[in-house]
Amino acid sequence: MNYFKEHTGKNGVVYFSVPSFDETGMAKNCFTSRIGGVSTGEYSALNLGLKTEDKEENIIENYRRICEALEISTNDLVCSDQIHKDYIKIVTKEDCGKGIMRDRGIVGIDALITNVPKVALATVYADCVPIFLLDPKHKVIALAHAGWRGTVLKIGKKVVKKMKETFGSNPKDCIAAIGPAIGKCCYETDQSVIDQFEENFTNMNQCIVPKGKNKYMLDLWQVNKITLEEIGVLETNITMSNMCTVCNKEKLFSHRGDQGLTGRMAAIMALR
Repeated sequence: MNYFKEHTGKNGVVYFSVPSFDETGMAKNCFTSRIGGVSTGEYSALNLGLKTEDKEENIIENYRRICEALEISTNDLVCSDQIHKDYIKIVTKEDCGKGIMRDRGIVGIDALITNVPKVALATVYADCVPIFLLDPKHKVIALAHAGWRGTVLKIGKKVVKKMKETFGSNPKDCIAAIGPAIGKCCYETDQSVIDQFEENFTNMNQCIVPKGKNKYMLDLWQVNKITLEEIGVLETNITMSNMCTVCNKEKLFSHRGDQGLTGRMAAIMALR
């Protein structure tokens, strides 16, 4: 079952939101689809990946369209040059526009946190796991980009810890969501990757299915859920999208499903 809600904006863009976040009335949030943009070919149509070979003017127009649907300003977007690590940045008003509308001044960061209203955090994806976080008590939001490397490094757990240290967030107050990504149905990996997970997690039996010949199916959704629970986020406060990017290529970009030549979706969130 898909626990994210699908929307179609008046300009035709299709995106998903987290109902538990929407119910707070505190944060605009979305995970985009590939539907409703101007890009063509393998990037058709709502490509938001500035590091792809798509035309930059197409990508900027696509950002304009999703921002119009969300009723936020493109000039308030903040996006990092992600590197599949666990580095985190506290974002301020002075960062608005970085990464998309002006210089890519936030480099090597895979998670963004802010408590500033209208600052729109953005992270991009094409199979990796998007993690959404909201502390409704202290009015803090965060996005984390968790590929398998970031998942091994427990980036979700580290973001909650940073929220706690910087803003006084209590993990039990936080609500979280794990967005569309490659699912356990489609994510095959090898022994070298599994070894790293088993070094960092005590019980991976529920997340790994052996396939033989040193191949395994790995459930990145579940592993990231475990990392959030480790620091105290309540299971009842975690929404799972249960949407596999590979299985839903008609709506979502997939790096693996499209053999490496594809566009990017974005997770976007801003405090009201």
